[in-house]
This record gives sequence, structure tokens and C-alpha cells, in this order.
Amino acid sequence: MLFPASFFNLDDFEHSAIFENTVYIWEALKNLKSYIRRLSSEPLHHARLQDGIPLPCHLIFYEGKLREATDCVITWGDATKGELRVSCAGQDLLGASVLMAGAVLMGNGFHLGKGVFIESGALIKGPAVLGDYTEVRQGAYLRGYCLTGKRCIIGHATEVKHSIFLNDAKAGHFAYLGDSILGNETNLGAGTKFANLRFLPGNVPVRTPNRLLDSGLRKFGAILGDHTQTGCNSVTNPGTLIGPDSLLLPNTTAPSGYHPAKSILR
Repeated sequence: MLFPASFFNLDDFEHSAIFENTVYIWEALKNLKSYIRRLSSEPLHHARLQDGIPLPCHLIFYEGKLREATDCVITWGDATKGELRVSCAGQDLLGASVLMAGAVLMGNGFHLGKGVFIESGALIKGPAVLGDYTEVRQGAYLRGYCLTGKRCIIGHATEVKHSIFLNDAKAGHFAYLGDSILGNETNLGAGTKFANLRFLPGNVPVRTPNRLLDSGLRKFGAILGDHTQTGCNSVTNPGTLIGPDSLLLPNTTAPSGYHPAKSILR
């Protein structure tokens, strides 16, 4: 009931190893920092890329290196559909990622997949892992230890901290996710907030039909199973687990604890 397989199809998730040897699904959050630290990649280096300073020009990330986009033609298509395209000196740079002028990167440990698009005004603190064809929109704030699969969206004015997005997970507008996991093809309505800290001291408990479990986490937001959606201005209490194919309706606060697959929370 509370195992990863009950919530997610991990067959095509590049980072499925983060769920290995877990008893309960939220234990992947305990593994997140060590997992990201173990990933190997070359640091991003370019004279125009300064720690914590907005980029003065567009940069292209291709085959492990950054370059200026001054001699490039960028087609501003939908990154999540592979329609963001870059050509330089007549050569198509298939799978190139684009960091727009005005984006800010702080720290280190950045892992960029193919076709990633980071818009102007986004602020990303490392370490962060952005999977293929992921889009980070204007005003997004990634506070470190954020990991996405393929074709994800972290949208305008969305704040994400210490969280995992599986493939095609989308938090498009004005959302907050702390210490949370979004399953495949989940979608958050505008203004969705995942509360991750109790008013009372101690770890966040998880309510199940049988008993109350200690999550072992002082901060724990929400876990949404595959294909689950939230409506606009919805809220989840700390330690909320919603099974696959569920709906959290607009302007609704989800009680903490486990909600089975195909739930409709009103």
C-alpha cells in the first residue's frame, strides 16, 4: 500500500534507483541528497556564468559544454515536446539546452539533460538535476536538491525545495513544493501548496487505515501517485499521500495521511 510500486510506474524513470531498498515510499526523500551527490558530471564553466549573478546573454549547453548563443538561431518551441531547437553556423545542435539571459544559477552540482529550457528570471540553487526536455519558467525558484525526470515543468513563480518530479510531472503556476514527490503525468493546478512542516514539534506522522506511522522526517510535504491532479488553490497538509489517478478538487485542503488510488478529495 505504501510502497513505490503502489504509486508509480518506474520503468522509464532514469533515477528509479532512488527508490531501491525503501520500505515506505517517503524514504526516497531521505535518499535524495546522497543520491544527487553521487551523480557525476563536469561543472558548468563559462566566462559569462557567474555564481549568483543573472546571465548577461543566452547560453547554449551542448555535449557537456556551455557556449554563447551569439552565432546561434534559437527556435522557441515547446521544450517538453522537443520543439526547442538550436542551430549554430548552419549546424543543428540536436538536444541542445538553452539558458536564457537573466537566469541565475547559484552554487554547483548542476546536471542538465537534453533540450532543457531555463527561462529568464528563474533562480536555481545547486545541486539540481533537470531531466531531458524539462522547462523551468520565468520566476521559478529551485532551492536545492531538486530532481526531475523527462519533460517536466517547473512554472512561473513556483518554488521547489528538496523534491522529486517523475516523468511528465508539471507544476505550472504559483505552486509550492517542499520535501515532496510528484508521480508520472501529475499536474498541479495554479496556486497549489504542499505544506511540509507541522505547527507542533517532532516528525511528520503518516495516517494509514491501520495505524499512525512515524515518517522519520521533520519536513514532509506530499506524495502524488501517477496521473493525479490538483485543482487551483488546493492545499495538502504535511504527510499527505494521494494514490494514482486521483483528484484534489479546487479550493480544497487535503487531510494528512494516506488516500487510496482513484480518490476524489472535495
